[in-house]
Amino acid sequence: LWRLGYCARLLKTNHFKTTASNTSFPAVWMLLAQHSGRIPGLFVVVKKNTFFTMPETVEDKTNPELYLPHPRVRGMTLLNREAFKRTVVVPALKVKKEIVNSVLKSLKQSVLQRPGLKRVVEDPEDEDSRFVILDPQKIPEFSLGESEQQVLKQLNVHAEVSKYHLELTYENFKSEEILRAVLPEGQEVTSGFSRVGHIAHLNLRDHQLPYRHLIGQVIMDKNPGITCVVNKTNIIDSTYRNFEMEVLAGENNLVTKVKENNIAYELDFSKVYWNPRLSTEHGRIVELLKPGDVLFDVFAGIGPFAIPAARRKCRVFANDLNPESYAWLLHNCKLNKVDTKVKAFNMDGRDFLRGPVREELSKELPLLNEEQKTAFHIVMNLPALAVEFLDVFRHLLVGEPCSPAGLPTVHCYGFSKHSNPARDIQERAEASLGASLAGRCSTFLVRNVAPNKEMLCLSFQIPADVLYKRPCPDEAKPASKRLCTSQDSSEEKLLS
Repeated sequence: LWRLGYCARLLKTNHFKTTASNTSFPAVWMLLAQHSGRIPGLFVVVKKNTFFTMPETVEDKTNPELYLPHPRVRGMTLLNREAFKRTVVVPALKVKKEIVNSVLKSLKQSVLQRPGLKRVVEDPEDEDSRFVILDPQKIPEFSLGESEQQVLKQLNVHAEVSKYHLELTYENFKSEEILRAVLPEGQEVTSGFSRVGHIAHLNLRDHQLPYRHLIGQVIMDKNPGITCVVNKTNIIDSTYRNFEMEVLAGENNLVTKVKENNIAYELDFSKVYWNPRLSTEHGRIVELLKPGDVLFDVFAGIGPFAIPAARRKCRVFANDLNPESYAWLLHNCKLNKVDTKVKAFNMDGRDFLRGPVREELSKELPLLNEEQKTAFHIVMNLPALAVEFLDVFRHLLVGEPCSPAGLPTVHCYGFSKHSNPARDIQERAEASLGASLAGRCSTFLVRNVAPNKEMLCLSFQIPADVLYKRPCPDEAKPASKRLCTSQDSSEEKLLS
């Protein structure tokens, strides 16, 4: 065993020409194995020494679970922080306290860097000395490489490495390490979450539900500022875009404040839809707008498109069917001092398009000329259903089409599980519009929602032959008028 360790150090020096602190021992060991043709299962045994003897000591330095909690926590459903205590043997250098900083600086690649653990501890037998804790992954044999020994020689420090019994507690473990130790082996661990103000929002899987309260408490413990942890208990309601949730840990207070793209919002997370993962997309669309442009936000929520657009000096018409979203939209408009620039509505999306949107476009588009640069944007952020609303644009306006540059641009969001999601959402939009968008649209991948499920944004100018219906000529014969009226009536029934 000693010879194998010695050969490893030779390989480290002769083959890699670098310091021990910059070379991972596992890589050297694999190279040694290639030469020897075998890898021993255990190559170092650490014996307990007399100082700081504690129970439950982990002594296998090659063990990848060196920093995991005690195995007895497996299966725990009610959090017991005391059960996570364990002691591990780590390498340490005894140095005079006057030169501790010099040693730390010289051996910074080999010193323990784990958050929450002290790198320097007192020596109870010598008040003039300190122990500098080294990383057992970097010093796997409890012996320093030649380069480290040279550094210590210059500092007049004895290069002998001691065995220090380091106690680890619940506070020293990361949330993922704790959950991986608690949940049954081989099962997926959820340590990620969406943060909405003081709320952590989890989407736990069925096998994690028996541990949900423990998971909630761990998330709250390990993330400062989180005072409430919730788990979604059903899918998003397609009507109001909210979902039922269970409070797993902390206070039952779901009214929170968030900040996105330097704009503050307030909301009741249990009653309205808010997704912090969409902040980049909100900013991307708003960046397309120029002062004086008009934005119609069909499914506005609490205002993440509408409010920054209004602050950009655009005229905004914002709508949401959910009465709670509408109330928080009004609140956030006042909070951000844009309530005079946003006209808010509490209507069904189709009614909003056929009412305020049609009225405004009918009034504004005929006034456009070549010099005017006002652009009209229609945002439809209801990915589960928005594509189905596109049929409303069929002959929404009556009269001669405006100039092509003045045609409104639609930003329609949708989900797709298709192997070619961009083509899928375009084809579905074309079917709803009754017209081709080939060469007239762009598709932007917003995010991956789930395995094989993408969220996309399809942007296009509404074709003139879709948006406009030419009126029957005044000079038409009465029979023609009757025919025209009949066609109009049939079309209205079809659209409704």
